[in-house]
Amino acid sequence: MAKRTRQWSTAETEVLARTLLRAPSVHNIQPWLLEFERDRLLLIERRDLALPVHDPLGRDRTMSCGAALANLELAVRVLGFEPRTDTFPDAGRPEVVASVEPGERTLPSADDLHRYSAIERRRSYRKRFSGRPVTRQRIRELVATAASAGVEARPIQDELELSRVAELLEFAAESFQHDHGYQRELALWTIRDEVSHRHGVGLAATALPPGSLPWAGLVRASTALPDSAVLRRRLAEETLLVFLTRDDTRHDHLRAGHALQTTWLDAVDGGMAGSILTQPLHLPEVRSALCEDLELPGFPQALMRFGYPSGAVPTSPRRAVDEVLGHGF
Repeated sequence: MAKRTRQWSTAETEVLARTLLRAPSVHNIQPWLLEFERDRLLLIERRDLALPVHDPLGRDRTMSCGAALANLELAVRVLGFEPRTDTFPDAGRPEVVASVEPGERTLPSADDLHRYSAIERRRSYRKRFSGRPVTRQRIRELVATAASAGVEARPIQDELELSRVAELLEFAAESFQHDHGYQRELALWTIRDEVSHRHGVGLAATALPPGSLPWAGLVRASTALPDSAVLRRRLAEETLLVFLTRDDTRHDHLRAGHALQTTWLDAVDGGMAGSILTQPLHLPEVRSALCEDLELPGFPQALMRFGYPSGAVPTSPRRAVDEVLGHGF
C-alpha cells in the first residue's frame, strides 16, 4: 500500500506553531524551528541561540527542545492523528532533534485533551507557594507521568536529603552570584523595557520576584541568599522532584525535557504551578555530590518544584508564529 501523503492546512499549521511556541525553555530563548516536508514535521534545534556561560554544553537547550516536542506531539493528537516520532533521524543534520509524522486517524485521549488545555496556562512560577500541601497520591501520579516518558522523577522529602540539597544550592548560588560572566548573560536575557519585549524572548523582569532562593530560582547579584538551614525549611514547604536519566547523551536530554513538560502539564491540570531549576547542575561538583549523597541511580538533569500558587502567574513573552516556521511552508 502506498504511503499516504498530505499537507497541513493553514489552520492546522497555526495550531502546530502556536502550541510549539508555548513550550518552556531555558531563559525563555525558545531555541527551535519547525520545518515541513509535506506531512512530515521536523523539529530543529537552533544552535545560534546559545548560553555559553549558563549552558556551555547545550544540555538545557536540548531539554528545551524535548519540552517543545511534547507540545508538538500533543498538537498532532488534538488534530486527530497518532504522532509517529523519530528522534535524531538524520546523522547528517544533528540539529534535527525529531521528525513527527501523522499516523492513523484517531481521537485524542482524555489525558491528551487535559494536557493540551494546560499548555496555555503553564507558567514558570518563581514565587513562594500558598502552603497548601501536595498529597502523596498526587506526587505519585506526577512520578508515574515522568516514568511513562522514560524518565525517573524522584521526590526529595527526607530531612537529611533536603539538608544536603540546601547546602548544594547555597554553594551553587554563591558561585553564580560572583560569576560576572553568568551575571552578564542573565542580564542580557532579562527584559526590562517594552522595546526588548517586542522580540518575544527572554525573562520578563516583572516575573522575577525580588525575594531570595529557592523561589526565584535565578541567582542575580542582588539576590539575598539565605543560609542552608533557612533554605532547608523553605524547601520543606515545597514538593521537589529530581529528574534522572540512565545516561547523559543528547537522547537523554531530549527525553528529560519531554518528561519535564508532560509532568508539568499534568501538575497544571491539577491546579498546581511549578518551575525548573537546572543552573546548580551545571557545576560538576554539585551534580556529582547530588548523585553520591542522594544515591541517585542515574544522571540528574533538572530539579522541579511544585505547589499550589498563591496568586496569578505572569505570562512570558513569545515569538511571532512566523518566526518559528522554517522552510517548507
